[in-house]
Amino acid sequence: MDKRKIILDCDPGHDDAIAIMMAKHPALDLLAITTVTGNQTIDKVTTNALNLRDYLDLGVPVYAGMALPMVRDLVIAAYVHGETGLDGHPFPPPTSKPESKHAVQYTIDTLLASNGDITLVPVGPLTNIAIAMRTEPAIIPKIKEIVIMGGSFGQGNITPTAEFNIFVDPEAALVVFESGAPIVMMGLNMTNTTVCTEDITARMAKIENKAAELFVNITNFTHRRLAAMVKERFGIETEHPGGAMHDPTCLAWLIDPDCFTLKDMYVTVDINRGPGYGQTVCDNWGVTNKPKNARVAMEVDQERFWNIIEDCIRLYS
Repeated sequence: MDKRKIILDCDPGHDDAIAIMMAKHPALDLLAITTVTGNQTIDKVTTNALNLRDYLDLGVPVYAGMALPMVRDLVIAAYVHGETGLDGHPFPPPTSKPESKHAVQYTIDTLLASNGDITLVPVGPLTNIAIAMRTEPAIIPKIKEIVIMGGSFGQGNITPTAEFNIFVDPEAALVVFESGAPIVMMGLNMTNTTVCTEDITARMAKIENKAAELFVNITNFTHRRLAAMVKERFGIETEHPGGAMHDPTCLAWLIDPDCFTLKDMYVTVDINRGPGYGQTVCDNWGVTNKPKNARVAMEVDQERFWNIIEDCIRLYS
């Protein structure tokens, strides 16, 4: 079976780090990591990508991308991911630098030179992908598929209606969803079910390699940060609420699509500056009579999902 060629577009980010770790799976051929502002500023997420690339010995280039959304003001998630964007795991000062070419230009050049066999895997805001599409529309028919972590078939997490990645750049998301490229959407309605409990962290800790250490440090930080947020917001004392593994669902789907249940539907993005700004509007019942443009994840097999992550951790020494 041929490996799936992928460009991983991300904003590391704790769950991004696990997604990057999973990209070593033998079913995948990671061509490059591209970065975009989201969980933190572009300089910080690019540093995190370089640190993860070097720590995991992935041997792929890192390209820095867009520092700002297409239209709206900058939004980041330091309140979740910390000052560095990847607090909790001690990295030494970075010894490498990103490539000189911009991530958008790299994406354009690579797709144009391809045989239509490259999958884009954006697990952060969609700014890089949208700018690439607007700059060179000829790349769109060259895209095999876009596997997105973002949006929701239902409620949001940064507003009542909007998921964070889409809310950071709704205009970019609209460009991508309306592009005509094949799309798989891993939204909050499904990713919120992938809760990493203390038992799962303990299970991965038993592997005792550098990927397991990364996983444990990341999930322990996330547990502590979420506990503090729950206490601050709701006044509820909970020692270790589990955190969802949002971004890794994209890699898990590429590795084992039978792990997920998807439904085809028309999806658009609300770019009106009202209470629905950034919402992925999913036409479940086909009332718009518009062509279905996305496969929306509805369910995940939990046991298979965590087995995939464990298999990926075991690939490292």
